[in-house]
Amino acid sequence: MPADGLPAEVPEYGLPAMMPGDEQPALPLDYAPRLDAGSFVVSESNRDAEAWLGDPARWPMPRCVLVGPADAGKSHLAALFHARHGGVLVENADLLTDGEPLFHAWNAATAAAPLLMTAQRQPRFWAHRLPDLASRLAATPLVMIADPDDDLIAAVLVKRFADRGLRVGDDVIAYLALRIERSFAGAAEIVERLDALALAERRDITVPLARDWLEGQLRLKL
Repeated sequence: MPADGLPAEVPEYGLPAMMPGDEQPALPLDYAPRLDAGSFVVSESNRDAEAWLGDPARWPMPRCVLVGPADAGKSHLAALFHARHGGVLVENADLLTDGEPLFHAWNAATAAAPLLMTAQRQPRFWAHRLPDLASRLAATPLVMIADPDDDLIAAVLVKRFADRGLRVGDDVIAYLALRIERSFAGAAEIVERLDALALAERRDITVPLARDWLEGQLRLKL
């Protein structure tokens, strides 16, 4: 124990002791997005994809490609599909440079173990260079998630905040939905940025906070 009576470190963890007047820095929190059926928001942008993946018995073959923009909910839909129907999931299939494992997965798919592949690009633009795989993918049913409409952007913002354990006012959602980039990725980014800013400044997520961040981004672009 030092002469001033304060411990130099916390014995159990070996961490520096907090001195009087010290403030704990705000740290970003890990979070896991909710992937249950009730938290998936259905709209015109994804209704066809949700219905198609909900009934693989209608598929002409036990294989499907799900294509959509970044952060569009492809992983969420894929998780729901796997929970209900099992099978094999290959996410970000368009990024695979080695096509051999996917080729074998395509050949092994059955009605009892269907294959679902997710991607941001249609199969003809995928990274692999296997002609045999390309011909199989060209014949594979494909369903798409379209860019979000106004209602879906607002709903995605609500879900993204909720995934982080944050509840924000309807006024914040309405303010952001009219001003952010109209994309799933844009919604994901603004939620992450506002969460970090609110932690750093120890403020609630309100319209003034959102305005401060958006105006700051605008100044950076000038």
